[in-house]
Amino acid sequence: MTTGQKPGLRRLAAALLATAASAFAMGSAHAAYPDKPVRIVVGFSAGGTTDVIARIMAKELTESLGQSFVVENKPGAGSNIATDQVQRAAPDGYTLLFVAVTSAINQTLYKNVTFDLTKDFAPVALGAKVPNILVVNPQVPVKSVQELVEYAKKNPGKLAFASSGSGTSIHMAGELFKMKAGIDVLHVPYKGSAPAMTDLIGGQVQFMFDNMPSAWPHAQSGKLRALAVTTSDRSKSAPDLPTMKESGFADFDVSSWFGLLAPAGTPPEVINKLNAAMQQALDKASVQTSFEKLGAVGVKTTPAEFGQFIKSEVDGWAPVIKASGATVD
Repeated sequence: MTTGQKPGLRRLAAALLATAASAFAMGSAHAAYPDKPVRIVVGFSAGGTTDVIARIMAKELTESLGQSFVVENKPGAGSNIATDQVQRAAPDGYTLLFVAVTSAINQTLYKNVTFDLTKDFAPVALGAKVPNILVVNPQVPVKSVQELVEYAKKNPGKLAFASSGSGTSIHMAGELFKMKAGIDVLHVPYKGSAPAMTDLIGGQVQFMFDNMPSAWPHAQSGKLRALAVTTSDRSKSAPDLPTMKESGFADFDVSSWFGLLAPAGTPPEVINKLNAAMQQALDKASVQTSFEKLGAVGVKTTPAEFGQFIKSEVDGWAPVIKASGATVD
């Protein structure tokens, strides 16, 4: 630049250089992501299915991306506390949410929910699905889903189904079944899956939809009778068990699912890098083996596909929740 240039031109040139430098710095920062530890917030206590799958994926992301991905448990309000915290976090990729189907249900279940799952987050990837399984107490004289429907219709108001709590995916699976089958059955909510399973085995309630990892061992031991899995395909853990679709419920595809979200506005470069690492992890035999032990199935998606899936879950559960009358202030 010559000394004869006007001050205005010098200021313009300086501004352009500063803008270019800033853009280069931002691009370099995204390319270097992550350059410090990353938090993965889980809205449930340690030891549950969401937490276990989150820790499997956190370990893989740590190995793949060279920085620590640390799981932080923030239980409360059906996972809403964790969801709200991540929604308000800086959109830089260093605070992520390991989300479950519960959050899609909560969007309608809670009257005063503070987030919009479809707008306030940037989807990264769907990681896994876990089938629910329909089990009955062996004293109930049925051996198939259709026989259960027929028995319930012959005994209106006399059968009760358990759940791990009002508004949970397990409860909503029961309500969906009730609605589609046109049966009159009572919902009995419990404070968790374990006490619900105890009463089901004891005969205080007659049937239940529960996550496969907790229900299937009781079916194998003969304490319960398994009738069907709720996913569109049969489970590798129970290949002889029919699906609800095969049992006469064409569009009954219900599962617990788990995936990774970032706050809205997180740079696409960061989202894509996380997505690629997730896909790589799902290809590993060790991850597949860990998932099989949980009855889980790894699922690959692009960020856009995961976003579409979340919207379909929010929209799909809304009428079921409204029909059930379940609500939380």
